[in-house]
Amino acid sequence: MKKRAKVTEIMSTKLMTINLHDGNPELAKEIMEENQIRHLPVVSGEKLLGIISLTDIHRISFGANYGQEGLVDKAIFEYLNLANVMVHNPVVITPETTIREAAEILGREEFHALPVVDADDLVGIVTSTDLINYLLDQF
Repeated sequence: MKKRAKVTEIMSTKLMTINLHDGNPELAKEIMEENQIRHLPVVSGEKLLGIISLTDIHRISFGANYGQEGLVDKAIFEYLNLANVMVHNPVVITPETTIREAAEILGREEFHALPVVDADDLVGIVTSTDLINYLLDQF
């Protein structure tokens, strides 16, 4: 295991994103479900503005546990926009961040994705799943 390996070795670079002004929580949910991902960076051009997770969307779908998921989701999604649901100014890392540093951040925080930015441009994302897969490859 390389102690100083950079996150560029494990980060995803073929990113699905959603534009803050063109999207809403319902569209974000559809993109995540269609692409089997759990985190979606919210951007304006290449600039990262925030991130929304499937967990964020499930939190606003409080009626889903009572068999009314479609009705509640529709009402909630019509009322809220991405800015109401996304995490603004998420913790980010750079391409120079080591895998160990990324693991330390995710290990102490309550989120599971770190956008990778170079200057202000979004260039990748590292998730807890990426870290687990990296560890599995080492053994």
